[in-house]
Amino acid sequence: MKRKKTFNRRRFLKNTAGLVAGTIAFPYIVPSSALGKAGTVAPSNRITMATIGAGSMGTGDMNAFVNNDGVQLVAVCDVDTGHRRNAKRIVDEKYGNKDCREYLDFRQLLADEKIDAVNIALPDHWHGIISIAVAKAGLDIFGQKPLSRNIMEGRAICDAVKRNNIIWQTGSWQRSVRDFHRASELVRNGRIGKVHRVEVGLPTGSGTGVHQIQQVPEGLDWDFWLGPAPRVPYRGVCHWDWRWIMDYSGGQLTDWAGHHIDIAHWGLGLDYTGPVEIEGKGVYPDEGIYNVPSEYKINCKYANGLEMTIANDRQLPHGMGTAWYGEDGWIHVSRGGLWAEPKSVLKEVIGPDEIRLYKSRDHYQNFLDCVRTRKQTITPVEIAHRSISVALLGEIAMLTGRKIKWNPDKEEIIGDAEASRLLSRPMRAPWHL
Repeated sequence: MKRKKTFNRRRFLKNTAGLVAGTIAFPYIVPSSALGKAGTVAPSNRITMATIGAGSMGTGDMNAFVNNDGVQLVAVCDVDTGHRRNAKRIVDEKYGNKDCREYLDFRQLLADEKIDAVNIALPDHWHGIISIAVAKAGLDIFGQKPLSRNIMEGRAICDAVKRNNIIWQTGSWQRSVRDFHRASELVRNGRIGKVHRVEVGLPTGSGTGVHQIQQVPEGLDWDFWLGPAPRVPYRGVCHWDWRWIMDYSGGQLTDWAGHHIDIAHWGLGLDYTGPVEIEGKGVYPDEGIYNVPSEYKINCKYANGLEMTIANDRQLPHGMGTAWYGEDGWIHVSRGGLWAEPKSVLKEVIGPDEIRLYKSRDHYQNFLDCVRTRKQTITPVEIAHRSISVALLGEIAMLTGRKIKWNPDKEEIIGDAEASRLLSRPMRAPWHL
């Protein structure tokens, strides 16, 4: 009976989306107090969720949801038995019961559970297949960045989300942090004049990755973990160090681009486009199984003449974060703070008639509020796609050793068939988008 109520409530939310949109002309945030008296919500009115991927990020995100009174976490899914059991233990201890259900296969979860939303936190090579499957099931998604491992996959995710009227929140949580919002709003309102250059600093390093073939740990379904990636022996690379192997990730470049390139675009008003020229050079390991660049420098040019440099932090004067350079000064923001030259820029007041960026102070709550109102989140899927596309184009430029000419409207590489083939990746059967 409870599952039927959950399904009907979800259908009601979607059917009333037009009514909400017709009365509110800007991204609306429902205050937590509106979800229930004294911070509590009746079980029948909670958003029911499941977690797919219960590693470090997945468990962190799951904890944020399970401790929110507006959520009922009902199921966890992971190919590692240890991760599944730990996630179930956390959920059951929170609710004081043993009701949380475990799944190894995400397809079984989607077939069995009548829920509203899913939290997805997986190695990058799995993002496309599972995100699209969840969207086709009609479930709203909180998905960790980067959106995808390649550009064609990212476009397919965007299309599935749009086609199925899904609410999507990317884990690019910096947009919900005061300093990043403030910096982007100052830049958008011309406080440093016309911006001509941007620097985006991301982490340095990857390691050497000299690993011997090992016995697959008990409880880990290694073939399922590999999924669409090539079948290889287990060498102890799992749950974290997959980031340094190109079959699964692009290293620090793609791991962090969804944060700082995202902020760069936000401050520039370039959320729904991309560069037209990209070139770059990387330093790649000489030995071992790790093959992502430990150092990298990518130069991009946009249609309006703006230039953006994305590099590991040791190659940039401000290091980590985003720095915009304008005619009248510069602004730099990172997780360590907010700086400007002249310093007086930071005291500027944004007037009521100026550009006011979408405001959120709780990334998880913003997602839940939008699930209820059917309004767009602060980091929707298309914006996430455009942010990671810049890094993925930089990866293609480094791998080919050539300048890439890009049509951001058609999402096509111009005049380079070899580079164009890198816009997608083959998948091991039986997996496909």
